[in-house]
Amino acid sequence: MQPGLSFEQAPPISVPFRFFLTAPLFGMAAGLLLLWQGPEAFTSRWTSVALALTHLLAVGFMLQAMCGALLQMLPVAAGANIWQPRRVTHLTHAGLTIGTLLLVAGFLSETALLFRIAVPFMTISLGAFALIVLIALFRTPAQGPTIISLRIAVFGLVVTIALGATLASAFGWQLALPLTEITHVHAAWGLGGWSMLLVAGVAYLVVPMFQLTPPYPAWFTRSFSITLFFLLAAWSLTWLPLQRPDGLQVALACAAALLAMVFAAVTLRLQGQRRRKVTDPTLLFWRVAMAALVVAAAAVVLQQLNPGAEDYAGVPFLLGVLLMVGVFMPVISGMLYKIMPFLNWMHLQKIGRPGLVVPNMRQMIAEPRMMMQFRLHLAALVLLLGAVPLPWLVYPGAVALIASCIWLEWNLIVATRNFARFSRELEERLAKEQEG
Repeated sequence: MQPGLSFEQAPPISVPFRFFLTAPLFGMAAGLLLLWQGPEAFTSRWTSVALALTHLLAVGFMLQAMCGALLQMLPVAAGANIWQPRRVTHLTHAGLTIGTLLLVAGFLSETALLFRIAVPFMTISLGAFALIVLIALFRTPAQGPTIISLRIAVFGLVVTIALGATLASAFGWQLALPLTEITHVHAAWGLGGWSMLLVAGVAYLVVPMFQLTPPYPAWFTRSFSITLFFLLAAWSLTWLPLQRPDGLQVALACAAALLAMVFAAVTLRLQGQRRRKVTDPTLLFWRVAMAALVVAAAAVVLQQLNPGAEDYAGVPFLLGVLLMVGVFMPVISGMLYKIMPFLNWMHLQKIGRPGLVVPNMRQMIAEPRMMMQFRLHLAALVLLLGAVPLPWLVYPGAVALIASCIWLEWNLIVATRNFARFSRELEERLAKEQEG
């Protein structure tokens, strides 16, 4: 049984909006830090600034938005009811926000105490979130590739949390652990085992629904998530001897990268077959993301086949920009421009009654506003990629990233204000009809 939309099970609109409105703030903070540090930010992936930047984007921006999307999507699209959604929201949002700030402050100040405080905030809030979401996903009667991919993705989140807590504990309590090897595995699960699989699971549902494409091929949806999971698991085990990459490790990494490339190619092909040949900002965001994923996957393969490439400081920065600024931030931005207007419309339907006209999705955020943010984000991506050979480009790239996140934040605020305004107008019209 495929998951279907179940509007009556939707959580309060404040549940996802809290996360969505917070995410761009961390993107702005990442841009400000990049502007402050300049080319020093990518002299090495192991500097405190590089680690802070990575977590501002991966945890502050990406994870905030993804948690909000899951809390909304599971009850409506997967029939998976979340236990006490308001309480889960308060715990997760507070723990994630405070924990991220503590973590970033710990990296920048190199203060062990901040890591010690951050560990319980992050592990308790995110651990509880992952457990509750997993229970909901395994209790739902719905089946299909989206459910399977989401289950594996949340398991990948659990692995990412456990490894991240281990690393933060090592920084906080000066534990003698193989930090380099654990960091490699932590990053792979965070970007591949959690983020990539979540994007795939969501894409199976929303790309055909919102972009009017044919469904993803059954052969692909049956195999992609499971194959990527086992490739990551096998690759992670090759790090147990704590040695430099061997032939098996390189082969598994290349296979996982090529599999991600196949996902991007399939998605682009489906978008080319969409029924309505209209190019809106969401489609553009997805196309940029899939193109960046192809380039990032190719870069990973080249890096694996040339073991000394990572010693060049620009390579990790290049991959980080491609994956976070090029793949996940555009996908998230594009989906927010569909999710928030859709949620506004859906909740307004609950306020109204049959025959009462409810504002449509296009009235929630004007398309020119979305297009402006797309242009700013594309400029940020191009400039930051160009900063690898031309370091001075990091400054205009940081400014463009800040501007993009400010524009995204304002667009989301406009959608929130429009929901409040339309709700008030509908209630007033209903009250007048009752009085009449």
